Amino acid sequence: MTGQLALPLRPAAAGPLVGRSGKEHTPRFKWGVLGIGIAAQAAFSAAFQGLPTSGPLLQDAYRLTPSQLGLVLAAVTCGAFATDVFWGLAADRIGERKVLVTGLTGTTLALAAATLFLTPAAGAVPSYAALAVVLFLAGCLGGSVNGASGRAVMGWFPVEQRGFAISLRVAAVPAGGAIGAAVLPPLALNGGFRWVFGFLTACSLLAALAVVRWLDEPPLPAARGRAAAPQAPNPLRRKDIWRVAGTAFLLDLPQFTVLTFGSVFLHTVEHVPLGTVAALLVVVQVLSAVSRVWGGRWTDRRGGRHRRTLVTVYSWTIAAGFTATALLESGPSWLVAALLAASGVLACGWHGVHYAEIATMAGAERAGAALGLENTLVFAGAFVTPLLIPAVLSASSWPVVMLLVGALPAVLSALLMPREPKPPARA
Repeated sequence: MTGQLALPLRPAAAGPLVGRSGKEHTPRFKWGVLGIGIAAQAAFSAAFQGLPTSGPLLQDAYRLTPSQLGLVLAAVTCGAFATDVFWGLAADRIGERKVLVTGLTGTTLALAAATLFLTPAAGAVPSYAALAVVLFLAGCLGGSVNGASGRAVMGWFPVEQRGFAISLRVAAVPAGGAIGAAVLPPLALNGGFRWVFGFLTACSLLAALAVVRWLDEPPLPAARGRAAAPQAPNPLRRKDIWRVAGTAFLLDLPQFTVLTFGSVFLHTVEHVPLGTVAALLVVVQVLSAVSRVWGGRWTDRRGGRHRRTLVTVYSWTIAAGFTATALLESGPSWLVAALLAASGVLACGWHGVHYAEIATMAGAERAGAALGLENTLVFAGAFVTPLLIPAVLSASSWPVVMLLVGALPAVLSALLMPREPKPPARA
């Protein structure tokens, strides 16, 4: 099966909406659901994107070697990579509320364990392996927010608003990362890592309480039974959905080239001051969030069309940006920094329309599985990139890194993305 699943347009009704619990809600309720999804996503993002910003302090506090530090920092991402598809399938079958309550409660307990038992105190340094295991569990459980919150948003919003709504939820990833980058290093420096993990525990707990108190599931059927199968085939068995998800993995390589090693390249090769580098990365995160929301809004105004085309345009411009960075690597440092920052914004800005497209292709009642697959490949790219760049550097140079890890995957993404489906014929 190819193309987008033909779903009936659900109008933005003026009357009350009925959730799966049987409760009636005003049309504004869907924005509250979106807010819960944003809060849950930002809370998890503050952990997996915020902790690396405290890397040098973490290394010093726990007396870690570089390889041990890498293992600890990769633990949360690896956990999410391992479980995202399973959480998405569970959301389709048992509902978003149960998945989010289970996942966020487990994440809170894991982070609380790190706060209470795995922080340095009075000269005693906890085992880094135990810390990595606990953070891995936090990632396994926290990965529940990716597909489940996206499915809830898909179910409550009408088709003509889904791109914008999903884009807002996806924008919570860089927003949460920015919060972590702003809060965690000062906490680690002034109060120690008990305060760092305590802050992350509190964020996860508040998100869990918000789900328990306010989230009602949309009136979508569970993805099982004879009635659901003809309307919504399993997205994990569809070649077109795997192709779209594959482009997410490819585009993640240039994205995390900037987010993980961009500061190293600019500071050690281009001799850009660390303060300037930090400011550039903040700008990249902020503008990427804006880009995600803009893309969703733009495609919604065109009836949800052109999402694949927009991702393809992103892919070609990302390739051009990294190619220019490679060719001008020996040029003025301000020009190279500007090119890399612009490439980073593009490499981080495609998520909104991409997530909306794959969720729409799968259908609202199967969106959990599709978003779980998408996030699995996104976290795979985030995990692979920091391992790939040092290997390429050891055999070549930074321009080769920009071409092989930045530009080439973007070109492959443009070639792999399926063509736009034909618009339905009008009666």
